[in-house]
Amino acid sequence: MRHTLLALTLSLFCSASLADPQDWARAWPDTDFETTVIDDWSEIMSGGPPKDGIPALTDPGFLPAADETRIAGREPVITVEIAGETPRAYPIRYLTWHEIVNDVVGGRPIAVTFCPLCNSGITFDRRTEAGVLEFGVSGKLRHSDMVMYDRQTESWWQQALGEAIVGELTGMELDRLPTWMESWDEFIARNPDGLVMDEPAYPRDYGRNPYVKYDSSTRPFLYRGENPPHGIPPLVRVVAIDGQAWPLTRLAEEGRIEEAGYVLSWSAGQASALDTALIADARDVGTVRVRDEQGADVPHDVMFAFAFHAFWPDGHWMLGN
Repeated sequence: MRHTLLALTLSLFCSASLADPQDWARAWPDTDFETTVIDDWSEIMSGGPPKDGIPALTDPGFLPAADETRIAGREPVITVEIAGETPRAYPIRYLTWHEIVNDVVGGRPIAVTFCPLCNSGITFDRRTEAGVLEFGVSGKLRHSDMVMYDRQTESWWQQALGEAIVGELTGMELDRLPTWMESWDEFIARNPDGLVMDEPAYPRDYGRNPYVKYDSSTRPFLYRGENPPHGIPPLVRVVAIDGQAWPLTRLAEEGRIEEAGYVLSWSAGQASALDTALIADARDVGTVRVRDEQGADVPHDVMFAFAFHAFWPDGHWMLGN
């Protein structure tokens, strides 16, 4: 297994060094590669699966949270709570294998996204100036982060940024929703009448983590960029908000931080999705909530430090005293 991963990594690195949109055009005939913010095409590489090899979901089924029996209490879910609508939980046990869920909540088209290699879980509004978009998984990575694409124009989008980086819609940004990752127990305790996404009808080993011990590795997979500054290990989680990053190690130690107009809190009880083979058995990484000074939830991401540094090289590291 180790030799297989090494061979795959070397193969992908070689293909990345020869990255050329003309080669990609065969699989992407409708993508405008002349319009882009990418200066160095070698930043984009194959993650292994081809276009749609990781199948994004659209209009998933749901069931009452009280009827769900497959999800262990500490397993992580992405929680979507929109005013006036029944709260919904999107289990990471499914998002690990599908990465994008196109859904509609209260008439609002949304995309719930999770990139395992960056631990980046963000929910976007799919309404744009170009109309309502539906997203798929391109199979490409940039700085180890998933490159999404929209099915309307086949433009490529950086998941961590919510920004189109290649194609007709280059430069367009998606609005983020204030959603968060928490344990299944936390969701159902607060929302006993909530809804949970049902298990997709795909032959996947749901509940298992294909990236065993990834978040305790010393180096991110398929990443060639700089390590974070200040001696911060690349796979430490950080709370990222508007170009600022709070190391989770600091937040977990302090429990609550009030800085820069935000109130960050941490509580134990959520399992890592990227530790043991069975997510339910993974170590506790805790749940983060971010609110403004008035108590309203704030869009944020709990991502790995290397990814924050890659996309915000001039970002501000909130290290405390």
